[in-house]
Amino acid sequence: MTEHPRISLAPDVLAGKPVISGTRIAVEFIIGLMADGWSEADILANYPGISREDILACLDYARDALGVERVHPTAA
Repeated sequence: MTEHPRISLAPDVLAGKPVISGTRIAVEFIIGLMADGWSEADILANYPGISREDILACLDYARDALGVERVHPTAA
């Protein structure tokens, strides 16, 4: 997977989940807000510690994480 300098993984922060560097805001949380219909403006207004670039980094990280996921269908 590509490097994501705005995203960090540390075992002592949220049990190692990927977070926006320097925060305890998980990539999963930001993706969830967007899935729930929050706009970029909504997120930035409610979480002033993050930037547009951080949101884009979350999307980039999620895309790359899903890009390496492999599905192995089973016969029905």
